[in-house]
Amino acid sequence: MTGQRQPPAELTIGVVGPRDLVERVMLSGAATTGQAVIPGWPPGLSVTGTGPARRLLAAAYRGEQEAPDKVLRLGSAIDVFLFACPVSLEYARRAGVLRVPATCVPLSGSALFAALLRARADGRHDLSRVSVDVLSRGDVEDAFGELGIAAGDIHVREDAGGAAALAAFHERLWRRSQTSVAFTCLESVADRLTAAGIPVQVIRPTGSAIRAALRTATLLGAHRRLEEAQLAIVVVEVPTLRETARRPAPRPSQEELRLTVHRFLLQEAQRMQASVSPVGDHTFLVTATRGSLSGATDGFRVPPFSGRARSELGIAVEAGVGLGRTAQEAEAHARAALARSHAAPGARGFALDREGYALVPAPRAPAAASPSRPKGLETLSRLAEKLPDEDGAHVVDAETAGRLLGVTPRTARRLLHTLVEEGLAWPLPPARAPQPGRPRQFYRIITEKLAHRPPQ
Repeated sequence: MTGQRQPPAELTIGVVGPRDLVERVMLSGAATTGQAVIPGWPPGLSVTGTGPARRLLAAAYRGEQEAPDKVLRLGSAIDVFLFACPVSLEYARRAGVLRVPATCVPLSGSALFAALLRARADGRHDLSRVSVDVLSRGDVEDAFGELGIAAGDIHVREDAGGAAALAAFHERLWRRSQTSVAFTCLESVADRLTAAGIPVQVIRPTGSAIRAALRTATLLGAHRRLEEAQLAIVVVEVPTLRETARRPAPRPSQEELRLTVHRFLLQEAQRMQASVSPVGDHTFLVTATRGSLSGATDGFRVPPFSGRARSELGIAVEAGVGLGRTAQEAEAHARAALARSHAAPGARGFALDREGYALVPAPRAPAAASPSRPKGLETLSRLAEKLPDEDGAHVVDAETAGRLLGVTPRTARRLLHTLVEEGLAWPLPPARAPQPGRPRQFYRIITEKLAHRPPQ
């Protein structure tokens, strides 16, 4: 129906933790809004609610060290991960498997207070002498202060280690009579301490902590969705076409090269669900989203299209990426990024955010070296001396260039690629050969560049 509001896209949250806690998170999520896929339940259970549409996928582990593997098993369909505790989150971070936002169920608020109250009700422990793992000292001291308990002899290990290391921390203090009870965030640590006869209290998340963690995960996932959907414009320039636009060149060859580049960009854009439109003689606009471009550029660290254009077409392309609130703003930032790359060439700094700042700053330029003649000009000069002195375009292939320079065709092909990269030659579209096999690649040598070469 015209004008009917469409429901928002479903948000997918991956829940990683021990089975009992994962089920608590899934049931809490199902009780509020979204979908829950719960072990032992029918998959795709739909539950209505007032919040954004979301779907929870469970990945239960037997030990925290399995968390990275569970993240990988859930795959790339996850918008945000929710871990049962800080330890499993830290394992995943150290393994480098997180590609989306992640958070964990907090254990420093109501969960810590509940554990302290259970220990106080027990009446057998001196709460002024305890050991606590994983939580920060500040959070622990705040909680003890709220209950009026002196925190002078409280021992806290903040770093999220494995079960064996955390159990050894508590046991060492117990053997020295420096603690009367251990507070741990891991059931596996509690099992080890109980087997050793050491009093222990497990800090388990409360229902309110789980609900707060689900809200945080939902906000993180929604923010990522909005960020990934930002409009992005790529301005692509082809230096060889730019050079031929300034001087006479065979018109059919120029048009064929432009069509070849256009077809190439269409194929590349299809991979990221983008669109391409030609602008002028040597420029193209690619309209995409931040998310699709980030994946194609290794997080805006590798310029788009340049590597494949060089390997597949044998030409160089220059690209500037811009983000913006409107198409005009994004294009303006893309052109500004391209101008910056012309002024200070570098692999990074070719993409500007919505405020006009580089998404990935360019590396610091090395100290200036003494000026020397570019390698491409040397090759161009040697070819110009050997080529017949006649009017018109100078066109060679690898075999001809190798014969003139006294090198193998393979070396000549590499030298011709260098000329293309430095704007001293441009490849002609390969002609259709009547016989089978790879067609010969011809290059138009721009000998006019020698008139503006720097002094030797």
